[in-house]
Amino acid sequence: MIKNIIFDFGDIFINLDKMATPKAMAQFGFKQITPALDKIFKNYEKGTISTQDFLKQINTIFPKATAKNLIEAWNAILKDFPEYRLHFLKELKEQGRYRLFLLSNTNDLHIEQVKKQMGSTYKDFKACFEVFYLSYEMGKRKPDAPIFEQVLEENNLKAEETFFIDDTKENTDAANQLGIKTWNLQVGQQDIIDLNNYL
Repeated sequence: MIKNIIFDFGDIFINLDKMATPKAMAQFGFKQITPALDKIFKNYEKGTISTQDFLKQINTIFPKATAKNLIEAWNAILKDFPEYRLHFLKELKEQGRYRLFLLSNTNDLHIEQVKKQMGSTYKDFKACFEVFYLSYEMGKRKPDAPIFEQVLEENNLKAEETFFIDDTKENTDAANQLGIKTWNLQVGQQDIIDLNNYL
């Protein structure tokens, strides 16, 4: 029996355009994610480097881009947050059948931009969750097992009573290995408001 639900954020609640950042960076010479870039991105998501260091390291690779260019390109991925999804989440919380948690791989720049875009809605959204877990505040990221283990341990959750939703298969596979039930949501084909069909 499912008692706890852990939600991802991007492309589960807030819509993303995952090609927007590469497109915006193409004018500065970006072609593909190299091992060096991948390491910088993951370190930033884990919060092991500051925003200032992150921008400095990216700027070293793309010297033609200003800090403003880099921030705008980095945040281009973030799109709208449909109101109907927040309405669904609020109803789910009001029903009180499940303990609700958020677990997102994210970073300081993205969260600050999300707060600006969502305004007061961000507080309403955050209030729907018992705990709001952000990777850069935890020093961990999905799909690494320790991030899931921390959520389970800190909240006394049993894996077999916990349901995790994420649009990235690598993340749902990792949770599955710990005994957590999962839904690898297919963006564009499925929507979080259909949750009851997958529980």
